Amino acid sequence: MEKKPDIQQFKGQYRLPKFAIPKRYDLVLKPDLSACTFSGSVQVDLSISQVTHFLVLNALDLQIHQASFTNSQNKKYCPCDVVLEADDEVLVLVFDEALPTGDGVLWISFSGVLNDHLVGFYRGTYVDGGVKKNMAATQFEPADARMCFPCWDEPALKATFKVTVEVPSELTALSNMPAIQETVNGHLKTVYFEESSTMSTYLVAVVVGLFDHIEDTTADGIKVRAYCPVGKADQGKFALDVAVKTLDMFTGYFSMPYPLPKMDMVAVPDFSGGAMENYGLIIFREIELLYNEMHSGAYRKQRLTIVVSHEVAHQWFGNLVTMEWWTHLWLNEGFATWISNLATDWLFPEWKIWTQFVQETTGGLRLDALEQSHPIEVEVHHARSVLEIFDAISYEKGSSVIRMLQSYLGDDVFQRSMSTYMKRYAGKNAKTDDLWSVLSEESGIQVNSMMDTWTKQKGYPLISVKSKDNILELEQSQFLSSGSFGDGQWIVPISLCLGSYNTNKNFLLEGQVRTVDISELLYSSDSNLSSSKGNDQGKCKEHSWVKVNVEQTGFYRVKYDDKLAAQLRNAIEENCLSETDKFGVLDDTFALCEACQLSLSSLLSLMDAYRKEFDYILISRLIDVCYNVAHISSDAIPNSVNELKQFFINLLLFSAEKLGWEPVSGERHLNTMLRKEVLMALATFGHSETHKEAMRRFQAFLDDRNSPLLSADTKRAAYIAVMRNTSSTNRTGYESLLKVYRESDGVQEKEPILRSLASCSDPSIVFEVLNLLLSDEIRDQDSLYVLSGISLEAHETAWSWLKENWDLISNKSGSGMQLTWYIKNIVSRLSTQEEADEVEAFFASRMKPTFAMTLKQNIEKIRIKARWVESIKQEQSLPELIKGLACRV
Repeated sequence: MEKKPDIQQFKGQYRLPKFAIPKRYDLVLKPDLSACTFSGSVQVDLSISQVTHFLVLNALDLQIHQASFTNSQNKKYCPCDVVLEADDEVLVLVFDEALPTGDGVLWISFSGVLNDHLVGFYRGTYVDGGVKKNMAATQFEPADARMCFPCWDEPALKATFKVTVEVPSELTALSNMPAIQETVNGHLKTVYFEESSTMSTYLVAVVVGLFDHIEDTTADGIKVRAYCPVGKADQGKFALDVAVKTLDMFTGYFSMPYPLPKMDMVAVPDFSGGAMENYGLIIFREIELLYNEMHSGAYRKQRLTIVVSHEVAHQWFGNLVTMEWWTHLWLNEGFATWISNLATDWLFPEWKIWTQFVQETTGGLRLDALEQSHPIEVEVHHARSVLEIFDAISYEKGSSVIRMLQSYLGDDVFQRSMSTYMKRYAGKNAKTDDLWSVLSEESGIQVNSMMDTWTKQKGYPLISVKSKDNILELEQSQFLSSGSFGDGQWIVPISLCLGSYNTNKNFLLEGQVRTVDISELLYSSDSNLSSSKGNDQGKCKEHSWVKVNVEQTGFYRVKYDDKLAAQLRNAIEENCLSETDKFGVLDDTFALCEACQLSLSSLLSLMDAYRKEFDYILISRLIDVCYNVAHISSDAIPNSVNELKQFFINLLLFSAEKLGWEPVSGERHLNTMLRKEVLMALATFGHSETHKEAMRRFQAFLDDRNSPLLSADTKRAAYIAVMRNTSSTNRTGYESLLKVYRESDGVQEKEPILRSLASCSDPSIVFEVLNLLLSDEIRDQDSLYVLSGISLEAHETAWSWLKENWDLISNKSGSGMQLTWYIKNIVSRLSTQEEADEVEAFFASRMKPTFAMTLKQNIEKIRIKARWVESIKQEQSLPELIKGLACRV
């Protein structure tokens, strides 16, 4: 008797077996927007490499109605068993008669639900003529194509796709390729799309809705369209222009034409991320594609440029050449992040985007200083855990180490390497080592030996610098915010300058310690008048400062001995350093203070040196440090918090007075962005004059929504002031702001309100705001805006609210990334060991793969803050220092 086939062998496996490989999909989808369901069928051309009783592919939350396999001799096989394994997210088709090797066609009919979780094939809503209606869209990255149709849902299993959809005849249907035919049958129409290029399942896309569009054409004749809500097509013009220009730019940069006949961009009302790079059909959250001159501020214009450039870059880096497995996700996201900055700088050099890029580096450094961080190349063993690595390691650290390598190799070598890489792996999959091999070939340098230290291990070095008798000693050790000792070691590209940017030295630190004789540099420095970037050359030379990690191109932190630190502080006060280097000194000092390697007193003294600064990137980081110090001080030194806030206000008044509330005709883009940041901070810290002016302007805005007294760039500051003056006994401002939100039509108007609502100092009001997230008042995708604005005074209330409503939030969020938003923005604000224990206990029975790592990281952040609080309490002279700083004007 023949042994019955056993499917147990396929359980618990995180990769699909390779005995059947898809080559082509013919996919038919029929969404029912009224019932919020869909049905469909898929024919998959397969190549079977070994005789098998099984076909194993991915499927999740689908009903399978029929299935059959037909081989190349036209023999049909019907499965004797159809097994859906929900935990493993696989569909196993079992056949009594073994399937032979060779080609064949698998056919499956299926159905599913248009879910409300913003993943897979999901339901969205829009308003048409005052009536709320349903639409449908897809979000398949990383592993949710399987929620729409049965497929081999792994990035390396590329195939071509021919998509057909049946939709209401009045709606627009979009997919990756152009529509080649439409047939209308009553109130329904069937849209047939051209067969696609080879691509991964996560890049397949379908959108069904009501849109207007505008279009343009690239130099190569590629048609580019922007699909926008009805009546708002003009708001897609700026994004369309950016897309056309960057398509042309990347064609030149990669020496490789865009491979599809069209590129569509579509703004949908409900979308979990910012945008998704589906091949030929980029889907955006509305606010990331639409630009309204009246309601979109300078930051929004910059953000839109970067997001569009990022997604267009993915058409090459990610879509044309795709990572082999999610371990190499950073190849997609790190490079797209880096090159979107390159494109933005090319389009708008006056924005000084590479100066702003240090913010990206800081984001990566902060996450990677956790013991619960992960390597850039991280092992992924469960489809649901992939979402967690769409984080600051893959994006910010990934892009930062690319910039570090580009700086080390040079622009020309790097661009040649990218062109070679694209040509070699076009239409294929690649691993990190493949990229290093190309870079090594082009540069003649063994790139992999250096870069493996940055991608295969987590963390980064702290470079400790000591000076004695013209000898600098540099020592590397792993930096951890927890104060623990790591054993990582890196090959570090070191750059340093001495008293002048003309007097510099570059080398690789390959061991733990290296000494550098700076006698020659000192002699060279004497012959250079002084810093080419400072204003007072004589004073700069006098202090003979040393700056390591010039322009912050390296992904590491630097700690100086007391003498060198004092010289750097003087160099900052004398304006000898560039903005990025001033940023780096402040950023490193804050990180060292948080890790209890430096005192809060030393950090505050350094911050005082920045009170006459007037640079966006520098003041923006100074404000972030102020927020963090205010947060921790409310627990560590509560009696000094008000004086501390006054010190922060004093630090910002120089910028505030130079900027004012009114934009100046023709002013710099960065000044416009700085005005927003400074006024928001002053409103948050309770500056009475800012509150008074904000309330005056807000009232004028209530009287006339087109009032010029409240620009797109100053609204957030006014809204924060309104909420900081709101309480349970004085709800007028809150209710007025909610009324504006409810009456606003555009996302550009709604977003700043949502970001401000939870900034109230009265926890009862914040509790009320958080409850709005459980209603239909705020779209699920927009909960992030509210959560990111929770006030310092309400963090314990927010944690209580989260515990009370966790089951509801979890069910509402499904398997998407929204749960991580709640953890990052609520759990991370706690700051005692007892609270960390409480969080661990609460989630012990509620853990899911979608947020397990995120939760551990945020519990670690709580413990880091708790340790920092105890350290600050030991600084006996700190209150007196704060009192003195608060009195300085």
